[in-house]
Amino acid sequence: MQRTHADTQSVLAAAILASERPAPRFLIAANRTRARNGFDVYRNNVAAGLLNVLAARFPAMRRLAGDDSFFAVARGFLAAHPPRSPVLMAYGDGFPDFIRALGSAAYFHYMADVATLELARGRAYHAADADPLAPEQWAVIPADVLGEKRVELHPSMSLIASRFPILSAWRTSESGVENGSPTAGAEAALVARPFLEVEVRALPAGGFAYLQALQRGATIAEALSAGANAAPEFDLALNLSILIGENIVTALR
Repeated sequence: MQRTHADTQSVLAAAILASERPAPRFLIAANRTRARNGFDVYRNNVAAGLLNVLAARFPAMRRLAGDDSFFAVARGFLAAHPPRSPVLMAYGDGFPDFIRALGSAAYFHYMADVATLELARGRAYHAADADPLAPEQWAVIPADVLGEKRVELHPSMSLIASRFPILSAWRTSESGVENGSPTAGAEAALVARPFLEVEVRALPAGGFAYLQALQRGATIAEALSAGANAAPEFDLALNLSILIGENIVTALR
């Protein structure tokens, strides 16, 4: 049976991304050994390029886990999830879930949550631009009407909540402090790029539940109630100020 061009591409791609597979027999060179060696060089270059993409997208996780652990997991991800597009900007979107599925140990979930934070930063950077409401636009809204408003949130905004101190760990990693000691306990973060730079902010008690409710279409009053129900120490004024101070609202309705 004659091999089609599509068949050839499929076999070659599968062999490139599976280091345990032998070089395809249809490769042509002066001799079989030369063909195999040349293919191995090409396969190593492809793998190195994809591993570098993951390292560039998740630098904090790499520093926290260490190179040996990071690249061992990254190679596993590469074998299980080869790229499906020649555009590599989104390669690695499934990396946090892959790490989380490695086991029930807290370490895997901690690293996965740090990777999720980094993924959110990358998505915010590439998100569509949108103009947030200016403070003077908020000022003209009567206080007795504000609670009934729903908001349109900036397209770059993401919320991440973890039972681990992921934001402290990320900041420690970004600062370049070796063997830094991030604070203990759960943390939640808001990631957005309302203007030029991606911003990451720690959320106060109940802030995640409050903003998540707004994402789901709740009114501001309903969202504040959700935040207060989630955390007894919920600070209404502080959480309400996030909408204005962080420039994450693009419209009210």
